[in-house]
Amino acid sequence: MSKAKRIFFVADTKDFTDKLLLPGLRRQVKGFIRLGHDTQVFDYRGAFRQAGFIMTRKWARRLCQSYIVNKLLVKQIKNYNPDIVNIDFPNYLDAETVLLMRQAAPNAFFIGSDGDLWPEHHRYRVGAAAELDLVVTPYEGKGLDTYKDAGVHCAFMPNICDPDIEYRYEVGDKWKSDILFTGQTRYKHKRYPTEDLRYNLLTRLAGMKNCALYGCFGRPKVEGIDYLYAISGARIGLSINAANDIKFCHSNRLINYLACGTCVLAKRVPGSDLLFRDGVHLRCFDTAEEFFDLANWYLNHGDERIKIANAGMQRTHAEFNCEKIAKYTLDLIETGTYNAPWTETL
Repeated sequence: MSKAKRIFFVADTKDFTDKLLLPGLRRQVKGFIRLGHDTQVFDYRGAFRQAGFIMTRKWARRLCQSYIVNKLLVKQIKNYNPDIVNIDFPNYLDAETVLLMRQAAPNAFFIGSDGDLWPEHHRYRVGAAAELDLVVTPYEGKGLDTYKDAGVHCAFMPNICDPDIEYRYEVGDKWKSDILFTGQTRYKHKRYPTEDLRYNLLTRLAGMKNCALYGCFGRPKVEGIDYLYAISGARIGLSINAANDIKFCHSNRLINYLACGTCVLAKRVPGSDLLFRDGVHLRCFDTAEEFFDLANWYLNHGDERIKIANAGMQRTHAEFNCEKIAKYTLDLIETGTYNAPWTETL
């Protein structure tokens, strides 16, 4: 873009959670700053806490939102006078809030970032998105049906890696494993439907020796920098989504695993070869039998496993880092498109 921009973020920063190092917000901000732009983050959920409200009753939240939080948000936007407003869809933010922001910054471009496959399950989200100029998502195709039905303009933007902290660490035996998975089973979850393959794979892995599963089957999560240590210590990382039939759709788990240098076995999704090539940067599978056959082969062929892992890490650091995705985003805002290997199919 022609000059430095002021970019105002509205988000739940997650600074006080186990996801401290993982939010896309952290990576977005870093990318824009490194490109020479200025950023300001408004912690929307934190503003409720700052106001002193205990958010246990809906009526209290709505009063706090209307009379304190939104007024503070509008004041900060006026003070900053942003060129771009980036919304990460924090809880409680609705269409009314977006309209108030647009009145406060009438010349700003309003963009949203949403990594959730089912926005319809989040109250207010679709309505808020409909008031934005653009929403970027890390998936394409039928995953966008809800947004498109509401008239939301959408574009694909992949998940971001941060090579400053995501790389292969030297770790002790505590973190070493043959196969790693981090996340939930979500088996037959009413809100988030999950394919049986994910549950079946995890159930089998849970009974195997030297497999590290975190955050499922009652096992503790792995948090902060320890998450990166766990990935670095794994010889193989399993990447599988709740839904695997949506174009380009991978959770940020895939980017995290690749960036930290483990050999990733990923459930194949439509269009994935435009992001990472099967047999070069990772290995794809379609069935449980194929996964375990591949896992067994790579556990017994260390040189080939390291070759795949290194190529995946290099590809991720080069093509999906903070600055590159920030540049794609700015190009998209300014021209309506951006130049990447996958954009010709969008």
